[in-house]
Amino acid sequence: MKDVFHIGGKELTSRLFLGTGKYSSNQMIPSIMEASGAQVVTVAMRRVDTDFEEENILNHIPAHCVIMPNTSGARNAREAVRIARLARAAGCGDWIKIEVISDNRYLLPDNYETIKATETLAAEGFKVFPYMSPDLMVAKELEKAGAAAVMPLGAPIGSNRGLKTKELIRILIEEISLPIIVDAGIGKPSEAAEAMEMGAAAVLVNTAVATARDPVVMARAFGLAVQAGRAAFLAGPGATRRYASASSPLTGFLRED
Repeated sequence: MKDVFHIGGKELTSRLFLGTGKYSSNQMIPSIMEASGAQVVTVAMRRVDTDFEEENILNHIPAHCVIMPNTSGARNAREAVRIARLARAAGCGDWIKIEVISDNRYLLPDNYETIKATETLAAEGFKVFPYMSPDLMVAKELEKAGAAAVMPLGAPIGSNRGLKTKELIRILIEEISLPIIVDAGIGKPSEAAEAMEMGAAAVLVNTAVATARDPVVMARAFGLAVQAGRAAFLAGPGATRRYASASSPLTGFLRED
């Protein structure tokens, strides 16, 4: 049976979302998308330049991909809402990833400004994907505000440090009915697989692919890891035990005459 991911009015067969920043050239993006199998791609609106065709990142995104503009650069809800409206006006559709960051050192999201932006944009018909620090009460507020999913960080953005907020993400997966898409900090395919094994609906990766020695091969590795982690979650991993448990009987095979 095909595992279809229904989200934001779309049907997806891949649960890997990819970012488009930090690549040495925008021309790499089609190969990255093909290798990974990803169908959703995030784009910072400040990188959309309609005056220069070569530099306009939208020209390098395959036609079959769902574009998720993000509000990178927004410092408060008002700026995030303005960027989202500009993205829709530019023809990028109604999906929007909310990023509201005023912390210049750790680049942690402002959860409360994110809730305000989500409420405004959801009321305007956007499919809102808020990037947030994992906090159960904030996630519940985002759900009430009309978010399409919740996107908690695994570690500070761009750090490749992995699932440092693993237990907090686990709580969100258990307690929130919205899809949980782990975003930021995942540095290795094994970490993406782990997030999926926990029950995350999807993962978003950028830096780990863009800064790899071979981004195309790394993109393929992440695509496979997400599939493996999802399959393991659906299969239902066996219980962990404190003590050893033999897979075959330890007695009765050899007998003394």
